Amino acid sequence: MKISKEIKTGIIAIVAIGLLVAGVNFLKGNSFFGGDEVYYAYFPNSGGVAVAGSVMVNGVPVGKITNIELTHSKDSLKKVLITFNIQEENFKIPKGSIIEAGSIDLFSKGLLLQLNPDISKGFYKPGDYIQGKVTVDLTSQVKAYADPLVQKVQTALSSVDKMVNSLSAFWDTTATSEINGSLKELKIAIHKLGNVAGEVESLVGEEKVKLGRILSNVESISLNLKKSNDQITAILGNAKKVTDDLVTADFKTVIGNASATLKSLNSVLDSAQKGEGTLGKLINDEKLYDELVNTNKELQNLVNDIQVHPERYIHFSVLGAKTKGVPLTTSEEKRLRQLLDTNNNN
Repeated sequence: MKISKEIKTGIIAIVAIGLLVAGVNFLKGNSFFGGDEVYYAYFPNSGGVAVAGSVMVNGVPVGKITNIELTHSKDSLKKVLITFNIQEENFKIPKGSIIEAGSIDLFSKGLLLQLNPDISKGFYKPGDYIQGKVTVDLTSQVKAYADPLVQKVQTALSSVDKMVNSLSAFWDTTATSEINGSLKELKIAIHKLGNVAGEVESLVGEEKVKLGRILSNVESISLNLKKSNDQITAILGNAKKVTDDLVTADFKTVIGNASATLKSLNSVLDSAQKGEGTLGKLINDEKLYDELVNTNKELQNLVNDIQVHPERYIHFSVLGAKTKGVPLTTSEEKRLRQLLDTNNNN
């Protein structure tokens, strides 16, 4: 059977049209022959995804994005409607699953499905609308992390700029000369400090011998204390015995005797104050006091007269000369000399 050119041309045209339709569907994200399950998801924004982007589950593509359009719903959460299909056979989306629009990897974007492991709520049916969310892309994360750092760096640079300006204003010839002078003074101070350190070292060397002697003396003292340990123990024992004797002493009797003595003394003082007895007469008799004063004056006059005119009272015989004046016995002359010596010492 001979096929005409017209029939061949028609068949080729039909095949070409079919391939074109299949190719367009494939480019749109549908399967080559169609028949995929279609779902819809709402997002606040597109998240940068595009048509024909992949739908990923655990890193495995299970579908494609077929359409993206902007809706005019009154619900503020439903701004962008993304249509996607599932090309895997017998693949179901459990209710409560999370769908995110954003970066799949560093170079591509698409939809990420996080399936809910709890399937007790059932599954979404093809054609259902699912509420999705937009993931934060890498650029936004870097920007969110870098913005505070950039602000801090800008603040630090501003502070450094102010400090540099202040140093530039300060760093003139006067400041340079003052700093040079300060460095010279610092050098002199360090040199003096070195001299002081040397003197301290020499002083320590000189005192090292004395310190050794002191330590040896301390050691000798400790040895003497160790040797005198028995004596110290005996002294402590005697002190303990004394304290025991004091504890056992009859303080009551002693205090009673002291009280009686004080009473007697008070009685004597009362009698003396009243003028009774010899002590009272001596204390209260003004006539006796006046006589004692007069006697003292006469005795003083006598002593003065003896010093001025000793020849009136004492004469010595030379070559058998006759003694003049008042003759005194040996005892009287001795008392008179003692009286003169006492007056001279006073």
